Amino acid sequence: MRDDDRQALWQDAKEQMLVETQSWPYNFPLSKDFPHADQRGTVSGRLMVQDKYVSREFIPARSAYVGLAPPGELGSWQRDTQGYQFWNQTDDEGNFLIRGVRAGNYNLYAWVDGVIGDYKYETDMQITPGSEIRLGDLVYHPPRNGPTLWEIGIPDRSAAEFFVPEPDPKLKTRLSHSNSDKFRQYGLWTRYTDLYPYQDLVYTIGSSNYQTDWFFAHVARRANDTYEPTTWQIIFDLGNIDYTANYTLRIALASANGAHVKVWMNRDPNTTRRLFSTNLIGRENSIARHGIHGLYWLYSVDIPASHLQSGRNTMFLQMSSMPSPFNGVMYDYLRLEGPPGRS
Repeated sequence: MRDDDRQALWQDAKEQMLVETQSWPYNFPLSKDFPHADQRGTVSGRLMVQDKYVSREFIPARSAYVGLAPPGELGSWQRDTQGYQFWNQTDDEGNFLIRGVRAGNYNLYAWVDGVIGDYKYETDMQITPGSEIRLGDLVYHPPRNGPTLWEIGIPDRSAAEFFVPEPDPKLKTRLSHSNSDKFRQYGLWTRYTDLYPYQDLVYTIGSSNYQTDWFFAHVARRANDTYEPTTWQIIFDLGNIDYTANYTLRIALASANGAHVKVWMNRDPNTTRRLFSTNLIGRENSIARHGIHGLYWLYSVDIPASHLQSGRNTMFLQMSSMPSPFNGVMYDYLRLEGPPGRS
């Protein structure tokens, strides 16, 4: 087949996809279990974001994902496998329209690219046949205790912005065609051991670059026929410490598989008690399956000022798990916040 023919077929398929999308829900199914368009409802509104440490103005949640899913907690829609879900994206002004919703009881959820956390509209949504619910303006206040002291990555629920290594030449496939999907290669987890055979990753705020210096997956190191925990370091400087308040560490994970993430601050991980631990988390196999994200996890860690010091500080992030090359986490975004009101 000629390249021109392939392009014509691909263009035709995309045009037909738009036709079918606009035609759904179809009216030709005769099953009583498939409600027709006039038996379904719609929900519309506008989603805004307000983070006073970014802007005191309401910012339109551009290209946010807004959806209806069975009632639950924040982010519960990720794990639901029993109910119906209906999603759409907002436009540049944050407006959304979710149509074709089956009658039932739902919660409205959302997440915004570039903003940590999940949004949930607190009132249950009761959809009836033919109903049109207009919610007006909704405001998402993302998790925030104080100003950003430093951050690593982009809060987009993906590890794609971090360093993805070149694959072992013996394992390289033709699946990856551009830098945007370099992660679609077999065996990339083994490259951590190749790049850090004896010492683990050290990232220095202000001089390191997360695109080149932060490995896309925090995995174990291969040591002969076993795998050992790895401990990454984040080095950063602080000015005067406010010893009357707590600081906050936000850890957003793009994926986890049978892993513990443990945190120490200016303490020896080998001899002192950890400041925080996620406990055992994750059952998605994104690392082994050439993915770049799985389920989203967000942790907020209170850091007493007594754990910090003026000048140079070192945070330790240890990934410990069962001895396997596939256990580990992919970070989405990390942020250290100062006390409220601190500039």
